[in-house]
Amino acid sequence: MVHSQDGLLRTVSVFQHITVLLLLTHLCEGQSQEIGPPQAVMVMVGDDVVLPCQLEPPMDAVSMTVEWARLNLNPRFVHVWHDGQELLSDQNKAYKGRVSLSVNKLKHGDISLNLSKVRISDNGKYRCYIPKLSKEYFVELLVGAVSSPVTSLAGIDRDKGGVVLQCESAGWHPEPEVLWLDGEGKLLSAGPTETVRGPDDLYTVSSRVTVEKRHSNSFTCRVQQRNINQTTETHIQVPEDFFMAQTSCTASTVTSVLFGLMFVLTVVLFVWKWIQNKKGSKTQLERKTEERDGEENAGQQLLMERQSKEQLKTENKKMKEELQKKEEELKTMTQVTDSLSELKNELEKQKGKLTDQMEKAARRAKENEEKVHSVEKEVTEKEGDRTANKAQGYSKLKEIITENSWSLEERKKELQQLHMHTDKLMKRTIDHYVRITGKKMEDREDTVYNNTEQIKRIT
Repeated sequence: MVHSQDGLLRTVSVFQHITVLLLLTHLCEGQSQEIGPPQAVMVMVGDDVVLPCQLEPPMDAVSMTVEWARLNLNPRFVHVWHDGQELLSDQNKAYKGRVSLSVNKLKHGDISLNLSKVRISDNGKYRCYIPKLSKEYFVELLVGAVSSPVTSLAGIDRDKGGVVLQCESAGWHPEPEVLWLDGEGKLLSAGPTETVRGPDDLYTVSSRVTVEKRHSNSFTCRVQQRNINQTTETHIQVPEDFFMAQTSCTASTVTSVLFGLMFVLTVVLFVWKWIQNKKGSKTQLERKTEERDGEENAGQQLLMERQSKEQLKTENKKMKEELQKKEEELKTMTQVTDSLSELKNELEKQKGKLTDQMEKAARRAKENEEKVHSVEKEVTEKEGDRTANKAQGYSKLKEIITENSWSLEERKKELQQLHMHTDKLMKRTIDHYVRITGKKMEDREDTVYNNTEQIKRIT
């Protein structure tokens, strides 16, 4: 008898749930009153969020039926509350265990939905519906995902002498836009942004821009999504050497252009000769007619041919001279680079020697100070005749001064040698500058002389 009663109760409970769902479906198809425009709520992937819904005026909703749904889902029910308990029989599986209502808030008419561990698929429009009051509220949930961009050097544009930069950022929602800025914050003109949407509905964007040498050579890639008010950016500093690619290939470019011009001229000559040969294959009658017609212009034509040949010779000579000049410039630059590298190594050696001299001088000064202090202490603390002690201390101080004088003389000779060597290096540097620029360096020589005199006064 007890078992039959339990079975009857279960049947009644199931029947009640089915009745409620049928009632909800019937009421949804009837007239309902939409309250105001939909509220917008923004949340990041993985976070928890509350979808707001408040009865006006506030009233106890614990015993009411509350339906949270998305009309574009099947089944559409996200969460259903009926007569103080949850109805889970027709809930969409995507929200199982992730949604709830607060009983304490329901008592005050707050029927907001708690949604945890938000996914990209949760993005959309939600309806909060109260059948008893025939009222419905809408909430627009905007789910966002953000990631940091990664920038890299993608190559060199040899035509423009610029550097190609690439920026990529994966894991965004909604689709973002990519901007390039220079060191002063000004927008750069970049190519179209490439966008790929993955199976997880997240977007990967990438963009390339060609930049030329600037004051700071600092550039910024900014990825932003205005709808969710999210912006990330990263900076990249391009080494100055990367912009020298165009200079290094100047000679080869000039050579290619000149050879191209020579090739075009050769083709023109070939075509001209071919046309002349073709004309020569005409019939004898036509040839005689052309000879009669061309007698008057023969001298002029010969003159034009000679002028054309002379012009070609002149142009070829100019091309050869320009090529030779470029080769000599390249050779000179190579020699100057090697010489400057040599000067750099020697200056580094000079710097090391000067550092050693300064360290020796510092050690010597410290040793002398300790010796003098030791003598003063010995004279003060030693017992006996004070006059004799002072005389003995004076003798020791004299030895220290004499030894220090010898050390200073040696240091003076070493510094003189360093000055002489430095002067030679400076003169070689000036000679190289004049050789490169072809300009006088009188002002710079005065500067070098003043700097040398300053060094001497310091030492």
